[in-house]
Amino acid sequence: MTTAMTRNSTTPVVRYGSRPAPRVKLTGQRIAIQHPDAETGEHLLGEALGAVDQDALHGILKQLMKASVILQKPDEDNLAFMISMMKSIAPRDSLETMLTAQMVSVHVATMRFACRLAFAEGIPQQEGVARTLTRLARTFAAQMEALNRHRGNGERPITVQNLSVQDGGSAIVGNVTQQAHLIAAEPGTATEAGLAPPRDAGERDRTEALRGTTA
Repeated sequence: MTTAMTRNSTTPVVRYGSRPAPRVKLTGQRIAIQHPDAETGEHLLGEALGAVDQDALHGILKQLMKASVILQKPDEDNLAFMISMMKSIAPRDSLETMLTAQMVSVHVATMRFACRLAFAEGIPQQEGVARTLTRLARTFAAQMEALNRHRGNGERPITVQNLSVQDGGSAIVGNVTQQAHLIAAEPGTATEAGLAPPRDAGERDRTEALRGTTA
């Protein structure tokens, strides 16, 4: 990888206070990081893309370059856009770096097929392009969900509101969270809180207790 001696960098708008990451320039099949100092330029760009070392940075840049191809040739503007989107997502580890690189690549492919759909002629061609476009869009949505789950450590809290209990039913009192296949409630079930009668209570007491929970 070569390094150009002309400083040309962009300042992130969303990530307030972060250091500006250098841009890249294509020279044939080579990627040049535009920064006066090669080591500093690689460090800044690697930090922005979540690359842990030089090999990871060079590898992800080469993969993005291949995904930026237009008319069988890497496109510098397309590559710059993809890198900029990765910067804005701000991957925090190697897994996020790979996932965000896939996300921006899928997005580029999605927009390409959206353009093809606009120029498609005839129902068969339109249907074929539309199917691919739909699959790409669904893949991107799944990638977003995977990134959110990874950043949330896999937790998917569920909040239930406006709960009503009919006669003969029962309820759990407390905040209920769901993670993976395990459902757990905070200490204090309906029985412990005195809102559900014991099993040997009479039908009249059970009815009155249950009506009290919906009052």
